Amino acid sequence: MKKTVLNQLHHLAGARMMEFGGWEMPVQYAGVIAEHLAVREAAGLFDVSHMGELEVSGPQAFDFLQYATINDVASLADGQIQYTALCYPDGGVVDDLTLYRFSAERYLLCVNAANSDKDFAWLRQLCADSNFTELELSNRSSEYAQLALQGPRAAEILARLTTADLTDLKYYWFAEAEVAGVATIVSRTGYTGEDGFELYCPTAGGVVLWQALLAAGAPLGLQPAGLGARDTLRLEKAYALYGHEITAGIHPLEARLAWITKLNSSDFVGRQALLEAKKKGLKRKLIGLQLTEPGVPREGYPVLCDGREVGRVTSGTMSPCLKVGIALALVETAFAAGEQALQIGIRKRQVAAERVKPPFVK
Repeated sequence: MKKTVLNQLHHLAGARMMEFGGWEMPVQYAGVIAEHLAVREAAGLFDVSHMGELEVSGPQAFDFLQYATINDVASLADGQIQYTALCYPDGGVVDDLTLYRFSAERYLLCVNAANSDKDFAWLRQLCADSNFTELELSNRSSEYAQLALQGPRAAEILARLTTADLTDLKYYWFAEAEVAGVATIVSRTGYTGEDGFELYCPTAGGVVLWQALLAAGAPLGLQPAGLGARDTLRLEKAYALYGHEITAGIHPLEARLAWITKLNSSDFVGRQALLEAKKKGLKRKLIGLQLTEPGVPREGYPVLCDGREVGRVTSGTMSPCLKVGIALALVETAFAAGEQALQIGIRKRQVAAERVKPPFVK
């Protein structure tokens, strides 16, 4: 089991640890609800050093990424970030990721931890199969620690420690600066729906950043937060999670990701299959459901109409902010926007649910 350089600090803080994709990671410290609300009301600090970082560089870097990813890389300027995905030829998702443009010949991809080796192998295969010869692919995941500072007071906290001008740093842009004296990529992104930053630094600097941020943020309500809160936060905002809302068997158009699938921009891998799926009409769609009766929906629970299964929950939880059960579910298209009454099968009960346009928490 792999550990980040911060694991000793997590254990000392009393974190409950679990394995995620081969990594030992903190699930919670004070508790998922307390950490969730801290992020919504003040700020939370996450160790996400398990995420993967892949670098693509060289004269053909732009052309290669325009071919390998589904969004339009041409829309990026230096210092800008893009949410995108890698797809298989049949349209299924290899992984979703954020793409950082340093220059036309250098990009950094932040990918999901459990997929980093698979993603790197996929990119190498695409490179070889398509004869991109002026290109360098590097798996730099072991070189980075990554922290996520999230919440309405995140900028106020970070401003105390960084040389970056945060007032000029827009959403989905990044800057290279020092944070607590450590060379860092300061990225105005996150996975919680709140304002915040993802901070990439050399592995050895992770401990310094963690301790400095907690010390600077404690008077403003900053709390360490684990992956439990990260999941409930992203679900309240209806953000996709690989392995749940997107998989090799669920394509981006089904998963409410048409907005990053630029079918008219270039001939990327999977484009023809997605065009065909759109032309024929989608058989399934991802929707938001909110329970109108007591219960907690979970992944894999059936979505029912008149006793017939018409879909499955992909992610579900009890919303700490709304205090009701919420879920994302992949359902037959005829039931995605209709008036039919829906229920979620929870153990032996059929619990009433109403369709809600995501996000659940505005």
